[in-house]
Amino acid sequence: MTINQHIEEFHGLPVTDFRTAAEKGGLPAADATAWRIGLDWDDETGFAELWEKFLSAVDLSQVTALVLGRWFADEPQPLSQALPLILGAADRMPALRALFLGDITFEECEISWIQMSDITPVFRTFPLLEELVVRGSSEDYDDKERFGLEPVEHAHLKSLRFEAGGLPAVIVRAVGASTFPALEKLELWLGVDNYGGDWTLQDLAPFFSGTALPALTHLGLQNSVEQDRIAAEIAHAPVVPRLTGLSLSMGALTDEGAAALLEGQPLTHLKSLDLHHHYLTAPMQQRLKDALPGVAVDLSGAEDPGDNWRYVAISE
Repeated sequence: MTINQHIEEFHGLPVTDFRTAAEKGGLPAADATAWRIGLDWDDETGFAELWEKFLSAVDLSQVTALVLGRWFADEPQPLSQALPLILGAADRMPALRALFLGDITFEECEISWIQMSDITPVFRTFPLLEELVVRGSSEDYDDKERFGLEPVEHAHLKSLRFEAGGLPAVIVRAVGASTFPALEKLELWLGVDNYGGDWTLQDLAPFFSGTALPALTHLGLQNSVEQDRIAAEIAHAPVVPRLTGLSLSMGALTDEGAAALLEGQPLTHLKSLDLHHHYLTAPMQQRLKDALPGVAVDLSGAEDPGDNWRYVAISE
C-alpha cells in the first residue's frame, strides 16, 4: 500500500488546489472548498511566495479548511520552514476548523522522509480547530526541528489522525497525556521502529482506558507489527463499550489477535470493525463474520497467513 494521490475531500468539502485554480482563473468561494497549498518538485519559487499569493487572492475570513502540500520543491525540509507562515496568518482565518499537514504522495516524498517539527503551536494557535491530520514524522534532522508535541488541552478538536511509517513515542505519549473533551475520532498509524516508531504498548494505555477522551466513539490503533498484542488489550479495554468504530487495520494482525478479540468483551455494538491488511486465515475471517453479523467488518487486503515476514501497510 502506498499513498499515491492527493486527498480529494477534507472536512466534508472538495479539495481545490489553489495554484491550479488560480492559473485557470476560476477560484471558488472561500468557504466552499478545502484549499490545498503546495509546491511541485521543480518549482523555482518558494512556499512563502505561493502562500502570499493565496493570502492576497482568497477571502481568508471565510476559509474553513486548509490542506498543506509540499512546502519544499526539491530536497525534503522540516515543517518548521512553512508552519510559522500559517500560524502567522491565524488571526486572518477565524473560521478555520480543519487543517491537514502533509498531503504529500509517495512520488513526491516517501512518508518516512516527510519531516515534521514541533506541532504544539497548532493546537494553541487555533483553539477552535475541529479536525487535524498530520502526515510524516522523520527524525533525520537537527534536534531543534525534531517532530514534537507537548501535552495540550483543546476544547473543540473532534478528529485527530497521525499518519506515519513510524510514530515516535514522544507523540504517542503527548496525545495520551492531552485533554481532548470533544474528541470523537482518534487514529494513530503507529508504524515500525526502523522508521522512528519507538512507542511501546504501555504508551497506548491511555487510549485503552479512554478516561481523558470522554467523547471518543472511534479509535484506530493501526499500521503496526504488534497488532496481536494491541488486539489482546482491546479485548478487555474499558473504552470499547462506548465505541461505534474500531480500526486495527494496516498491520500484522493474525489469528491469535482475532481470537483474542472474539474471546474478549462483546463487539456486536460496533458499527464498523476495520481490519484491512491482515494475516488472518480464511476460517478466522469467516468466524469474525459469523460472530459479528450486524457489524461492517472490513477484511480486505488479506496477506498470506503463512508468510514469516509480516509487514505493515505503510512504513517507508
